[in-house]
Amino acid sequence: MRLNPGSTALCLMPGTVIVQSSLNLAIAALIRQLHQKYQETESKAVALQVKQLRKRLSIIKNMQATAIFSFLLAVITMSLIYVELRFWANLIFGISLFALMVSLVLSLIEVQLSTKALSIQLEDMEK
Repeated sequence: MRLNPGSTALCLMPGTVIVQSSLNLAIAALIRQLHQKYQETESKAVALQVKQLRKRLSIIKNMQATAIFSFLLAVITMSLIYVELRFWANLIFGISLFALMVSLVLSLIEVQLSTKALSIQLEDMEK
């Protein structure tokens, strides 16, 4: 088997899904903590963080969906290569790479929102 950029990208896709899943678990734990803190204090800073988390959850959901879609298309690509339908394999794999790029852009946006949420918390601590 020959190693090419396509097979390298195929190897990266499951790792992307795993990283995004652990991010989702971390966000869930944070939401539980903030829920308890908000019930105790009704802080404006906590309310702002909750608002940011709602946006982040939506982005993470879409990020995971596009990464999984990308991975499924890569599996279809392997099947098409196996039955020697090269044209369709190339086309489907190109779509798969595009979906992976969308997922990575969403990941970048989520990182930006995460940084903003941390700055809200730091501002609250400085008061």
